[in-house]
Amino acid sequence: MNVLSLFDGSACTRVALDKLGIPVTKYYASEIDKYAIKVAMANYPDIVQVGDVQGISFKEGEIDLLVGGSPCQGFSFAGRQLNFADHRSKLFFEYVRILKECKPKYFLLENVRMKQEYQDVISDALGVKPIAINSRLMSAQNRQRLYWTNIPDVTQPEDKGIVLQDILEDGFVDRDKSHCLDANYFKGGNLKSYFEKHRRQLVFSKDGLCHVGDADINGHDILKRVYHPEGKAPTLTTMGGGHTEPKVLCGAWRGRYTVDGVRQDHKHKVAGMTTQRLEVRTDGKTNSLTTVQKDNVAVDVSELQWRKLTPLECERLQTLPDNYTNHVSNTQRYKMLGNGFTVDVIAHILKGIK
Repeated sequence: MNVLSLFDGSACTRVALDKLGIPVTKYYASEIDKYAIKVAMANYPDIVQVGDVQGISFKEGEIDLLVGGSPCQGFSFAGRQLNFADHRSKLFFEYVRILKECKPKYFLLENVRMKQEYQDVISDALGVKPIAINSRLMSAQNRQRLYWTNIPDVTQPEDKGIVLQDILEDGFVDRDKSHCLDANYFKGGNLKSYFEKHRRQLVFSKDGLCHVGDADINGHDILKRVYHPEGKAPTLTTMGGGHTEPKVLCGAWRGRYTVDGVRQDHKHKVAGMTTQRLEVRTDGKTNSLTTVQKDNVAVDVSELQWRKLTPLECERLQTLPDNYTNHVSNTQRYKMLGNGFTVDVIAHILKGIK
């Protein structure tokens, strides 16, 4: 199969095809971000990079599958909604041009939720209506996207029930035991107003998010939100600094010392993952009493901490292999992950290829 991926990023489509075991004869990628290209080529040296979408052309019969996620800033409810007046959103028409030129057997276009009038323009140009799929069904990330495709039998995926807790590097939330991080990125802090009057019950939204409190930082309210590990992460963005990375609640711990990033107890022994962890309860109750009553400890909510998700955890939110993007700086990793596909959603759609 010959594949042309427009706005390819770090080649998430290629990862999806590999997951499905679909053989790729030629994979052409149109991308201009040098960091995304570096990651794509590090993982798939055989990719044929063809450059800017505005300067390429393919003939009928050369491409079997055309895929792309044209820049969405002009359509997004989170942006200025300049729609097709935004120069980035105009690149959608390059997708349409190439689709008409190469006439592939299958095509797939991804974009954000948008006003119906913009959605209708895209649907009219492609001749199909979109299916809305939220990545939360297949990952720990709430990410609602629209997919236009002629691939048959695309249905809603089954909910895998994955939450933040499942994708954290350590299997639990402990800021001192995470590793391989840029110190300025991973640094967290105290949680501000964790529960109203310290008795607020956890409330999960219909999309699975649970906003438990606010980070004690400057910035817009949405940047301060800290989420519970038993829920979903918010949608990844390009995360270009300024505390824009998703934030997760950290557990409270008895240990007070850190050696090489590992929490130690008061005797400078490695703190046990069970005995040294203090459960955060919202019902005002303590843990079950045991014969060792020193383990039954009350925690002041002012001691609760938050941290930002690591690059590897963001890869897992996009269902990429661990360390897939570790060929560039953390800043560039976050950017391309926010711009990229959720691989398992793309694989779910592509499995309809005959």
